[in-house]
Amino acid sequence: MAPRQAVLGMENASFYYGAGRVFENVSFLLDDARTALVGENGAGKSTLLKCLTGELELNAGQVIRSRGLRVGNLPQDIPEGLSGRTVREVLGIALERAGLAGEDWRIDVLLDEIGVAPEIADQVFGTLSGGWQRLMLIAGAARLEEPDLLILDEPTNHLDLANINTLERWLTVEFKIPMLIVSHDRECLDRVTERTLFLRSDGVHAFKTRFSLAREELLRRDATAAARSRLEAKEIERLERAAARYKVWAVKNPDLNKRKNAVESRIAKIEAGRTQTYTTRERRLELSEGEIDAKVALRLTNLDVMVPGTVGGGGRKLLAIDRLTVAAGDRVAVLGVNGAGKSTLLSALAAAYDPALEHYDSQAAIRFNPSCRLVYFDQSMRDLPLEVTLLDYVAGAEGATEKEAIRLLAQAGFAFARVRQPIGLLSHGERARLVFLRLKLLRPNIYLLDEPTNHLDIEGQEALEAELEQGEVSCLFVSHDRYFTRTAATRFLEIRKGRLVEVESADAFFDAQG
Repeated sequence: MAPRQAVLGMENASFYYGAGRVFENVSFLLDDARTALVGENGAGKSTLLKCLTGELELNAGQVIRSRGLRVGNLPQDIPEGLSGRTVREVLGIALERAGLAGEDWRIDVLLDEIGVAPEIADQVFGTLSGGWQRLMLIAGAARLEEPDLLILDEPTNHLDLANINTLERWLTVEFKIPMLIVSHDRECLDRVTERTLFLRSDGVHAFKTRFSLAREELLRRDATAAARSRLEAKEIERLERAAARYKVWAVKNPDLNKRKNAVESRIAKIEAGRTQTYTTRERRLELSEGEIDAKVALRLTNLDVMVPGTVGGGGRKLLAIDRLTVAAGDRVAVLGVNGAGKSTLLSALAAAYDPALEHYDSQAAIRFNPSCRLVYFDQSMRDLPLEVTLLDYVAGAEGATEKEAIRLLAQAGFAFARVRQPIGLLSHGERARLVFLRLKLLRPNIYLLDEPTNHLDIEGQEALEAELEQGEVSCLFVSHDRYFTRTAATRFLEIRKGRLVEVESADAFFDAQG
């Protein structure tokens, strides 16, 4: 176990990119617990982690760090240049960081302790799934680097449920060290962390409890502060009216100037101690509420889903669907183990949609309602033009004007000063929000969403859940986010042995992934 005297934190810390504030007046001190760091997209969480690890320097304040502290760190993106090396060589990098180069026996011990077959060590790292690549890097950082404290930035991103369960077991059972974990996975935070830090524009708010309880308390504090501020505002208005009356009366009776001055002193005192309230940035994540004329949005009949996503033809069959009907307003969660064909099914449906056709062919395996307007959210966002400005990307939607694009970007939380910047400067979460904004302009009434919450912050996830619930859109989605799946779906379809089975809830599937 890490030494209890290990210290890491910040005092009155501020960081700016040029003249733009990222965070300001941040103070906290980590203890020996597993601590969650939570904040909106763009709040500066990843930048704060880089300042903690020394990759970036603060503009003001200081990083508090005990002498000789060893910090294990896994960034959000897998480092480049590892895919051609063996797993043993990649884990050897962690040994080098700890000054233990050449002690490969530690790698074999680690794999045995975490239940990984020893032959994995000699596999090429790039042949592992993205999830297992992340798990191997986390294991190396947590154990082989022998850190006093572990920092993880979005560790569950791109992991399937089985890998998330494995990670949760490692973090709570196998790796007994203090941690700072940045994540938008609400269920993972509740299962793994014991302390919570909220990073906001008004600083850091610390709680000695897990995320869901901490957030309830933070919202109560915000509500209490807002109510107190409203009372203070009313009192100031009352006193200002009184001071105005005394000013008029003092024209005939100068002695009343003393009362006027006393009232003005009370106003100044209240203003000086005015309760500070926090207001979240106005950011709308809206889905179109286009209606579908008929009750059925989509019918599938005798559909074979093939690798790599071709409908019919050659290739290995992943999934056979005898019959499936998706009604207008249905929100369907597609469940299945990694590789079962969930994302391939969505991409096959997206490929079969052609807005130039009427979409109704009684003999077709995939039949869309003629009034369907379909959009597809791809978790990789690979088609996002990173060199294009935010304004040009949004205004490029059919029928959109520059004025409307600026208004919509402002509603989505993008400041006017940023709309002419390239998309590549945005965080992953901001990119996801931008994609949803562009999709909305296409006025869809059926959504295909592949891991839509991967990069959305918790506020964005809740906004998406609310929009799906309130709107009349149809939706088929794939998500490893257990909380989102339970909340957003009205139907659950599980892929079992190449067949699609409707189930009452997702809980049995989630439990089986353990």
